[in-house]
Amino acid sequence: IYDTTLRDGSQGEGVNFSLQDKLQITEKLDELGFDYIEGGYPLSNQKDEEYFQRVADMDLRHAKVCAFGMTRRRGVAADADIGMLALRDSKAPVCTIVGKTWDLHVQEVLRVDRAENLAMIRDSVAYLHAEGREVIYDAEHFFDGYRANPDFALETLKAAEEAGASIVVLCDTNGGSLPDRIAEFVEAARRALKIPVGIHCHNDCDVAIANSLAAVDHGAIQVQGTINGVGERCNGDLISVVANLALKKKHQVLFDEGVGRLTELSRYVYELANMNFRSSQPFVGASAFAHKGGMHVHAVNRISQSYEHIDPELVGNERRVLV
Repeated sequence: IYDTTLRDGSQGEGVNFSLQDKLQITEKLDELGFDYIEGGYPLSNQKDEEYFQRVADMDLRHAKVCAFGMTRRRGVAADADIGMLALRDSKAPVCTIVGKTWDLHVQEVLRVDRAENLAMIRDSVAYLHAEGREVIYDAEHFFDGYRANPDFALETLKAAEEAGASIVVLCDTNGGSLPDRIAEFVEAARRALKIPVGIHCHNDCDVAIANSLAAVDHGAIQVQGTINGVGERCNGDLISVVANLALKKKHQVLFDEGVGRLTELSRYVYELANMNFRSSQPFVGASAFAHKGGMHVHAVNRISQSYEHIDPELVGNERRVLV
């Protein structure tokens, strides 16, 4: 489980974590057994740069802290690129590099040719790998890119693999894919690569959780997202992903007590972000196990599972009878 709350989440409208907030959330995620914590983009601002200096002195129990960055700029050697140097100097044991997979972005946004884009991916991953870092490669817009030009999209993944990436994460960056496409394209990526794949889904069609679960069913071994789905536009909620993986799919995720503290974690992040709780949020919302209709209350008082898909205590929530 790879948490991006401190980077992707902080890009959300109205979300502004202080340095102390970021360190406290890191501590909480580690305490519950999250595997990777993406701390920020050290080149983007002084707060993120200082975060990596401070977190290096924390005695984390389990989680690996990741520094996020982009591939080197066009026409600049990796060892001379300020983004690459910022990642190197962050001291983070893991560096996550995002690169372009969709030829539309290569040609119209970066304005480079395909060969240079492949070189940017290869050089960036190779440089950080040579510096002794674990490198995760985020294949931005993979699902749109593969639909538009499957051969080129797979070339970009292979460039990262050949340069030393430990895993390639397939990103549904526009959030426009549905589970059947996710399943098909994840399998195509797995056939093309020797290293494992992960999944990062945005929620613009309100199916990020279903998409993430479909990806795992078809071989993805890492899921990325943010707590409560905060972040850029609409984001995938790791709370629901973890609860479904643990309680419905019976995967081993987090520590044994971590799933049982998901409600605590959700509200902790809301409070630090100065955001209102979302009462109807699945699993952890105050209304997720609230019963008001007379027929519902009558039944749930006799046997709770008649109107509850799980025991609310499994995620640290509680039943509420309103009438």
